[in-house]
Amino acid sequence: MAFSQKQLLLLLRSTLCAMLLLLLAFPGPVRPAPQVPCYFIFGDSLVDNGNNNDIASLARANYLPYGIDFPGGPSGRFSNGLTTVDVISQLLGFDDYIPPYANTRGQALLGGVNFASAAAGIRDETGQQLGGRITFSGQMQNYVQAAQEIVEILGDEDTAANYLSKCLFQVGMGSNDYLNNYFMPAVYSSSRQYTPDQFADVLIQQYSEQIRILYNYGARKVAIIGVGQVGCSPSELAQLSSDGVTCIDRIDSAIQLFNKRLIQLVNEFNRLDGAHFTFINAFNIFQDIITNPSANGLRVTNRGCCGVGRNNGQITCLPYQTPCPNRREYLFWDAFHPTEAGNILIGRRSYSAQSSSDASPMDIRHLAQI
Repeated sequence: MAFSQKQLLLLLRSTLCAMLLLLLAFPGPVRPAPQVPCYFIFGDSLVDNGNNNDIASLARANYLPYGIDFPGGPSGRFSNGLTTVDVISQLLGFDDYIPPYANTRGQALLGGVNFASAAAGIRDETGQQLGGRITFSGQMQNYVQAAQEIVEILGDEDTAANYLSKCLFQVGMGSNDYLNNYFMPAVYSSSRQYTPDQFADVLIQQYSEQIRILYNYGARKVAIIGVGQVGCSPSELAQLSSDGVTCIDRIDSAIQLFNKRLIQLVNEFNRLDGAHFTFINAFNIFQDIITNPSANGLRVTNRGCCGVGRNNGQITCLPYQTPCPNRREYLFWDAFHPTEAGNILIGRRSYSAQSSSDASPMDIRHLAQI
């Protein structure tokens, strides 16, 4: 059957229209869905991404040089760039970083939210010398409100519970309970009230009650981040290390008492119906990086890239202070917090363990797949 010229033109036009519609419907390569539908984050300044920006607090980082290497500049992150949870969110396949709860409501909650607040602790008094902060108890209250809003969005509790059971929850608390409480005897009485063993017990008891709230409101896949080597931070080295290099053993020994109990707590939670909890050994990951800096692309592990005084550990970065130019070679950004380079190393190993001691019973990658 032969087509006339007019019929051929009409056929060509209809084909081109169909192709154009396909291009509009599928403008480029389709990205795979994230490994989990949502990612909820709880913690302190190590992962705060802006929740403290409008709080009357000394624990804020929404000014340069913080964020000097972050797209868009200062955001409230206590780093020159990415935090560990930014790295993990990328590895999980999210298109963007998880937003802070301070300015996230409604449908946006369905992708997860970051509740972390700088200076926050397990104990409510922790960090109070720095001013306002959202304690871990306060973060739990915020999560309960968010969970109730998700129930309203999805229509009923069963649907919401099913949805939340597929999400990843990450909790990292305790650093400030040592740094800005137990080992600050001029301000807090806890070190006179408790031995290190007793303080670890007190923290774990309260932590257990708080985390139980997460489980009661739908959390089933939960990564608990252990406390890192606070005794190796530039702040503690500046104050207590004789040579500015040797980590403070009495601080790190106390933290290890807490971490050991944290592993036991994870095992206890894994006995609950449907629960999948895991422990990420930030202490060992940090120790390995400090022990083998050159193998991890680092050169300086005992001083901040910016700050004041010995080890740049007296205080955090001053507003508009010029930081070190070779930031990729530094583990610490300021007196307490890792650089983006350090956070990438820690985040990657939290997501995908490099050794059997990095995570127990599994890393975040395997937790997400459950």
